[in-house]
Amino acid sequence: MNAQVSTTTENDKQLEKTTPTPEQSDKPKTGADIFIESLKKQHVEIIFGYPGGAVLPLYDALYRNPIRHILARHEQGAIHAAEGYARVSGLPGVVIATSGPGATNLVTGITDAMMDSIPLVVFTGQVATTVVGTDAFQEADIVGITQPITKHNYQIKDVQDLPRIVKEAFHIASTGRKGPVLVDIPKDIANAVFNFDHYDENEEIYLPGYQPTLQPNFLQIKKAIALIAQAEQPVILAGAGILAADAAGELTEFIEKYNLPVTNTLLGLGSIDGEHPQFLGMAGMHGTFAANMAISECDVLINIGARFDDRLTGNLDSFAPKAKIIHIDIDPAEIGKNVDTDVPIVGDAKLALQALLSKDFDKKDTPAWEEYLTECKNQFPLWYDAEAANGEILPQQVVELVDRITKGSAIMTTDVGQHQMWAAQYYSHRKDHQWVTSGGLGTMGFGFPAAIGAQFAFPNKKVISIVGDAGFQMTLQELALLKEFNLPVKVIILNNACLGMVRQWQETFYEERYSSSMIPVQPDFVKLAEAYGVKGYHFDNIATLEADLTAAILSDEAALIDVRVKQLELVTPMVAPGQGLANMIGVTKE
Repeated sequence: MNAQVSTTTENDKQLEKTTPTPEQSDKPKTGADIFIESLKKQHVEIIFGYPGGAVLPLYDALYRNPIRHILARHEQGAIHAAEGYARVSGLPGVVIATSGPGATNLVTGITDAMMDSIPLVVFTGQVATTVVGTDAFQEADIVGITQPITKHNYQIKDVQDLPRIVKEAFHIASTGRKGPVLVDIPKDIANAVFNFDHYDENEEIYLPGYQPTLQPNFLQIKKAIALIAQAEQPVILAGAGILAADAAGELTEFIEKYNLPVTNTLLGLGSIDGEHPQFLGMAGMHGTFAANMAISECDVLINIGARFDDRLTGNLDSFAPKAKIIHIDIDPAEIGKNVDTDVPIVGDAKLALQALLSKDFDKKDTPAWEEYLTECKNQFPLWYDAEAANGEILPQQVVELVDRITKGSAIMTTDVGQHQMWAAQYYSHRKDHQWVTSGGLGTMGFGFPAAIGAQFAFPNKKVISIVGDAGFQMTLQELALLKEFNLPVKVIILNNACLGMVRQWQETFYEERYSSSMIPVQPDFVKLAEAYGVKGYHFDNIATLEADLTAAILSDEAALIDVRVKQLELVTPMVAPGQGLANMIGVTKE
């Protein structure tokens, strides 16, 4: 049984306060008070943040009228935790940071959420409106800075607009193609007295320029059915849009009803059971042979909720060269952006799959295609050479053991690099909403704080963060939260004492010139964990690794597990830059 998350911090004790006295209730309410009330009306239960001068009014209101607040040790930790929370719960992650450096420290996380369609509502403090534009202390134009990396952003200039803008921000973040929305609140707006005479609590959201299309066009569905019905070599590419729409059940029903093979993007993993017989594995730069050959040889490619990014497609001129393309996506801007589309369908993935399922149709039998894909899976599976490791632990072995120990049921977060690809390849991804990684931006430092956010969302689930030794050191200060809140997160460092993916590229494409990719000096991770009051482990013996990992993972306490792995191991297969998906290296040991 997983440990319960503690609620014994000073901040959480505020949640047990009695309701305000009549004297307190009669006091004029400020923008900060209305801000907290507005969050409660959006059913916000947890905030990740870091206070500072410009947001002191907000934090004072939070003290008097509490919502659970998690004090991260860096703003980047706060926003990545909010991303992890949002990814597994489906609810918007909420972040507060102060003006200037507090706000700019959020930029990486905001960009990450934008590229991976994660719903966030980010509140930043700002200097008073009377000094905006004067280079006042801790002033930064965060609205201008984040304009290209948010779905929308606001700077509040009238306190009467505050509740409407908060409501709109949550609506925009969590509808259509989900993403981050930023609300900048000047300090004098937070302190201003709110005039209830001008406030209509029941005012409907009216955004004529923002009307996402959810229901797919019936005629386009008919065109898609016609292509699928006649296809002799069809394949489905399932992306994160399936997960965002909570459509994993419909996807499974559709592939089983019409006997369709399916592959995933990196962020789409978990939308189909990784052990399903029709699943071909992940596609793309480090995808399986079967998945990449299915895309290269198919005659109809059905893309549901993926954006055809470059790490998936490889060389666009040779991507799915024989295929008619059906592209279902909630964001019309993605359709036709990278790959020409024969049947574009704008809409929610769940509704689109329901529409396809509602129209029974006869589909061609495809025994030759099925036999070919089965042969690809059987003859060219993922592989590693344990014998050549000479007793060293291989990172793939660690991931396989984690999968075996957890039976594929844990929430898995990763950082970015080689370990991320091994976790994508060798963890079974049996369920949806349990795979949390940084895809589009490729953000080092993401994995560990994202695991913290995921654990807050699901206190009783097993949460494991597989990270590299380099990326972990970018946000390791959040170890304090494991102790403070008794979070049973397990952090597994695949420690190869280098920037693994950088080193791999230098070996493969730069004649082994390892320029600034080796890490000769590292902390003692066990002592580091103990300094934060967290249990630390160091494993380097392959003979005892399974027993050691089992004991650490199945415990009810937090753990930082340093596993020393072979330094020069490569992620395979690999599609070299500029090459097509069919041109993979490292498919076999030869």
